[in-house]
Amino acid sequence: MKTELIRTNSDNFDFRELVKELDADLKIRDGDKHSFFAQFNKIDLIKHVVIAYIDEKAVGCGAIKNYSDDTMEVKRMYVNPDFRGNRIGKTVLDELEIWTKELGYKKCILETGMMQPEAITLYKRNNFIQIENYGQYKEDETSVCFEKMI
Repeated sequence: MKTELIRTNSDNFDFRELVKELDADLKIRDGDKHSFFAQFNKIDLIKHVVIAYIDEKAVGCGAIKNYSDDTMEVKRMYVNPDFRGNRIGKTVLDELEIWTKELGYKKCILETGMMQPEAITLYKRNNFIQIENYGQYKEDETSVCFEKMI
């Protein structure tokens, strides 16, 4: 099973469809807190999106957006449940890190939730270091934040 990646932006139809799947999953996982997190996950105007395809089917995605002069924030990471366990998330994350470096940024940061243990495992395996919650997540006890120097 060969994974093909494309770089695109948030106008991409396949990305928007994957994000719908992601949001449905997060609504279940986040429960009452879903609307709090949803406000920070708008996808309009994201310029840097990676989509993973297997046999021309979009199966995973991720994005980066500018956070500060030297930092990109990883957003909207998702792999369709039928394709998990095939290192697709790692492949997408690796490509986002490469793109971050190509754009001249020095690090990536991200937020995930305690109800997303697969994501936490992915980030730790990819050498992201847990940090204090930042920005809008600072006071949220269910958020888990990470960073990685690129």
